[in-house]
Amino acid sequence: MIRHTARASWRAATAAGIAAVALVALSACTSGMESSGSGSTPAAGGKGDGPLTIALLQKQGDQQYFIDEANGAKEAAKAAGDVTVNVVDLGTDSNKAISEVEAAIAQQVDGIIIVVPDQQIGPQVIQLANDAGIPIMAADDTIEDGSGTAAPFAGFDGTSMGEQVGAEAASLYEAAGWTAADTRILSAYKEDLSVCQQRVDGAASAFSKAVSDGPEVIKVGTDNSATDAQDKAGAVITANSGVKHWIVWGCNDENETGVVTALQNSGVAPADIIGVGLGAYLTCKDWKAGQDTGNKAALFISGVEVGKSAVDSMVALLRDGTALPPKSIANTEIVDASNWESKGVVCT
Repeated sequence: MIRHTARASWRAATAAGIAAVALVALSACTSGMESSGSGSTPAAGGKGDGPLTIALLQKQGDQQYFIDEANGAKEAAKAAGDVTVNVVDLGTDSNKAISEVEAAIAQQVDGIIIVVPDQQIGPQVIQLANDAGIPIMAADDTIEDGSGTAAPFAGFDGTSMGEQVGAEAASLYEAAGWTAADTRILSAYKEDLSVCQQRVDGAASAFSKAVSDGPEVIKVGTDNSATDAQDKAGAVITANSGVKHWIVWGCNDENETGVVTALQNSGVAPADIIGVGLGAYLTCKDWKAGQDTGNKAALFISGVEVGKSAVDSMVALLRDGTALPPKSIANTEIVDASNWESKGVVCT
């Protein structure tokens, strides 16, 4: 009964259009993440210290970043006490995402956190949750309802992330003394995912600001997996056999390391590759092994902190009626072979 009362309060508050309260301090204090603005989900009545069940539905749940995110969510649930997080791997299946939202509703979960395989299903999953009176928030990839209003979000600022990658690539390029004539940039990413577009656009923008008359950028469309990035890059490398030096960036570590692997497998020496990853959870493997590699640096992002922040925010809403912050943004920083361990990168 307590659970249904909390949901009814949340739904009633939404219908009444109660103004969102100020940003959740808990998210920033416990996870190192920064939140901004006022919550778009109105305050619920709260259910005190009773048991809670939260569904965490993730795309590509077998990737290390999302494994870390799930672990962070579970850590936050344990710290909150009497909170259960049910993790579901959606793979890349949008139909499964919708059916798992329906299943979570049927199981009468208290809240839903979702990383959608495709942002186009945002209106549908938000509507399903709203109709059931269950609060929903997005992680990693933003989603919007049918009117274009974004769901509360925990993750990263895609443009800022890309800018850091591009600035690091520019610094390494200038230090190497390469020229645009015999250098190409390979930019690998899932082209229909807005956060990927933001990241690679940010990288290109920061690079061009730092380097006048820079190398040509060649875009490589992938499914964001290392295997696909490696496969897709192969044809591009073959078609540009006269290129001597390569710069690589992408939407995530999978893209960057996949392309770097393809380059090295084609005979390009690590010294002729400047790869700047986004994640550090895969780029670190060569550093950990002490291998000579084209993976020169990476932007460290922590899935653990995103998982913690999302659960902390959802628990605060459900227990205390504290509105979900519209954006909780995780901290990021560039790491390389010299400092990845001291910066806290977990390399499995």
